[in-house]
Amino acid sequence: MAQITPRTRQETLYTDFHKDLALIPGRNDLARRVNENSVREAIKNVILTDRGERLFQPTLGSDIRATLFENVTPATIILLKDTVSDALSAFEPRCNLLDVEVIGDIDSNSLTVNVVFNVINNEGPQTISIGIDRVR
Repeated sequence: MAQITPRTRQETLYTDFHKDLALIPGRNDLARRVNENSVREAIKNVILTDRGERLFQPTLGSDIRATLFENVTPATIILLKDTVSDALSAFEPRCNLLDVEVIGDIDSNSLTVNVVFNVINNEGPQTISIGIDRVR
């Protein structure tokens, strides 16, 4: 006799819309990011946002783009790590920050920020790498 078992479904804890408000193909619904992808996108937004850039939220952001023309010294790297850590702990409560690594390239005026984190209520570390270049 066949045994009927309930369908296991992954629980969605965190959801966000795409930044460009993309639509799901074939439907008129907005596409969304769920769980780890949602937190990953939020971390990227917090790091790439300058303070004062968002209306009515003047303290949101990390001001990391302002340091692209600074000399890359160990003191600058420590300052950037602290800035990113403080911004993420203040503005992204869904992640448990494990490590922040900042790598600076003097010749191309670019930074690479590697963030290792755990999503709250999920196990296993996640890693995001963000490259920041000067456009002009």
